[in-house]
Amino acid sequence: MPVRKPPVPRLVLDNVSCMRNAQQILRHVNATLHDGSALVLSGTNGSGKTTLLRMLAGFNKPTAGQVLWNGHDITNSGVFHQYKLQLNWLALKDAIKDKFTVLDNVLWFELLEGKEGNSVPALELMGLGKLVKEKARMLSMGQRKRLQLARLLAMDRPIWLLDEPSVALDGEGVKLLEYIIHGIERKGGLSFAPRIFLLQWRMPWF
Repeated sequence: MPVRKPPVPRLVLDNVSCMRNAQQILRHVNATLHDGSALVLSGTNGSGKTTLLRMLAGFNKPTAGQVLWNGHDITNSGVFHQYKLQLNWLALKDAIKDKFTVLDNVLWFELLEGKEGNSVPALELMGLGKLVKEKARMLSMGQRKRLQLARLLAMDRPIWLLDEPSVALDGEGVKLLEYIIHGIERKGGLSFAPRIFLLQWRMPWF
């Protein structure tokens, strides 16, 4: 009987360090992530959580070590071009277009992905189904965060980098975020391949 090889890690942080303004922010970080896994970043303010997420998103490079995607260094320009197409990035600044409707804020990004059919189910899952025709400027802060998450659902990329995703969400919104991370959104008319989550979050259920 042939020996089954272990699955190849989708994302590897190999002895990663990072400096900013001549100050060591990250030192010798190691992690291995397979499809369907989640890594929660915790620590004090200034400990490098956002720096690590931004590095994985390609906004800065490690000063030592490697970030490997499918075994390839993401700092290689050819590799990064393909890698960035796998990323869903959620930052504290929401980048929502206030003049667009709620639906258009999601649909526009979905169409750029060459996909269709996820926008309305994603908005309904996030509790925004009755607001699809509203201008985004009319939304509360919590609703804007829900809109960000609906956009990521519709884009359907496999690697999610989430910086403080629970900020501004109420209890119901936090529960919906839990559903997303645990894959329960498949019950809401959405179905996706296993994802990888890296997130900065201080919720006790983790």
